[in-house]
Amino acid sequence: MATPLVELKDISISFGGVKAVDHVSLDLHAGEVVGLLGHNGAGKSTLIKILSGAYQKDSGEILIEGKPADIRSPRDARRFNIETIYQTLALADNLDAASNLFLGRELTNALGFVDDGRMEAETAKIMARLNPNFKKLKEPVSALSGGQRQSVAIARAVYFNAKILIMDEPTAALGVHETAMVADLIQELKKQGLGIFLISHDTREMLELCDRVSVMKNGQLIGTERVEDVTEDDILSMIIMGKKPEAA
Repeated sequence: MATPLVELKDISISFGGVKAVDHVSLDLHAGEVVGLLGHNGAGKSTLIKILSGAYQKDSGEILIEGKPADIRSPRDARRFNIETIYQTLALADNLDAASNLFLGRELTNALGFVDDGRMEAETAKIMARLNPNFKKLKEPVSALSGGQRQSVAIARAVYFNAKILIMDEPTAALGVHETAMVADLIQELKKQGLGIFLISHDTREMLELCDRVSVMKNGQLIGTERVEDVTEDDILSMIIMGKKPEAA
């Protein structure tokens, strides 16, 4: 087996004496999507926030491509090519796709002025790679559909060399067509060798999009299963009963 892109080993974190994540170990390989499932409060978002640098673990180890990684902030996470796309997307509604893609990291010309032409050209290039149907480069993102907004957020992560992508409920509140668009984007990212952690409540969607699914309950990892080895009922049993399929 190739060295995983990410290994979370024996990770724990407590808040006010309550173990939000309790000795959890997970890994993720290049070109793989691993889904994280569980009720609200199961610990999945907290675990991922440790990887993204939003929280600091109490114990355990993070390895990136086999080497220990000290991640204490989102800036540290970016240094390890980890990008997070939250449900809110963190886009500036009044700005167009290019301005959002380069927000805070604008390209400049030899005189130090913002180079709008180059940013638009680079945005067109990355969009052609990810979502060839995306043509609304000059419109404010407030005018875009949910799937198109996801495209902009994903393009921003990929342009800045993300190897590990964390996606939090990427299809929440999207229609059928928009959800299919995001699914296509995820497949394209897999082909390009990115590793993706996907957080969702939708078990059926997870079985369609993921290679493996990991279920958490009360801060603990119930198990990680390959999607071809489990049914939707198996996963629901893990979420609700906290039992692995063979123990159900």
